[in-house]
Amino acid sequence: MELPLPPSLPAAAAVLALALPGLAALLLVLICMVAHVTARKMPTFHRHEKEKFFVNAEGRKESVPSIHDPPTRELSVVVPSYNEEDRLPLMMDEALDYLEKRQKRDPSFTYEVIVVDDGSKDETTKVAMKYCKKYGNDKVRVLTLVKNRGKGGAVRMGVFSSRGKKILMVDADGATKFADIEKVEEGLKNLQPWPNEMAISCGSRAHLEKDSVAKRSYFRTILMYGFHFLVWFLCVKKIRDTQCGFKLLTREAALRTFSTLHIERWAFDVELLYIAQRLRIPIAEVAVNWTEIEGSKLVPFWSWLQMGRDLLFIRLRYMTGAWQLETRKCN
Repeated sequence: MELPLPPSLPAAAAVLALALPGLAALLLVLICMVAHVTARKMPTFHRHEKEKFFVNAEGRKESVPSIHDPPTRELSVVVPSYNEEDRLPLMMDEALDYLEKRQKRDPSFTYEVIVVDDGSKDETTKVAMKYCKKYGNDKVRVLTLVKNRGKGGAVRMGVFSSRGKKILMVDADGATKFADIEKVEEGLKNLQPWPNEMAISCGSRAHLEKDSVAKRSYFRTILMYGFHFLVWFLCVKKIRDTQCGFKLLTREAALRTFSTLHIERWAFDVELLYIAQRLRIPIAEVAVNWTEIEGSKLVPFWSWLQMGRDLLFIRLRYMTGAWQLETRKCN
């Protein structure tokens, strides 16, 4: 008995070409189902009992305020910190020197700096408390989290515990020149009138991209461009640098965006700006001075892989309705 002849290569290629779109569509549906089923609709914001208080310089507990309270300061500076005992002093010295000089020039200017120790294993809290003792409990506050939540989770805890009309998030490494707050303030001012008192001004390193490419390895450059493409394609269209940790928000914008936020790790900035776009909150992007500081907690390959997954889930979960633009009660 003669065996049937195998199909010719052109015929097999044609069959494969016809099957590929169907397989791709099936894969996309499967990914959407996984993203939807594994999503929590609106994660409960939980504050551990020990996180409901600041400990002042005298060792006494002071209840944290709420983002829902009326503001009593012009500016709140939120500094997420994880194992930052070595890098934090440089940033704090520069920031407090600027803030103190500004207050002397303008006595009506009031501020607070909130250092959020994100479950550090080193002496981050101890280092931060030295500034609390030096400048006073009203100007420097230290919030120590019981366990590590991730950068986004730490920033949110600080935002929800703030008293400022405007809230600045800034990295603990001091990579951005703190005096550039005046640039992001100008960016915020230029967005007026603010709809519903909401606006965001983002510091940006996009103007430094050519220099950074020259200094990075080929592999890291590919990862960087790949991440930027995914951010643009899936989530945020008009902001070139979503990841700069120097962002100024009005109090109402901070309340609306952070109370909707789901991502607590590195990609939280992207979801924050995605939410802002969906809510039609005006966003400015302002060039700032930035210097790379050694000691980054970002692990190039695995952190970028995690962020890529988070970007895909941000888009799919909002698109399928698994995540909604709701506002939850914070404190």
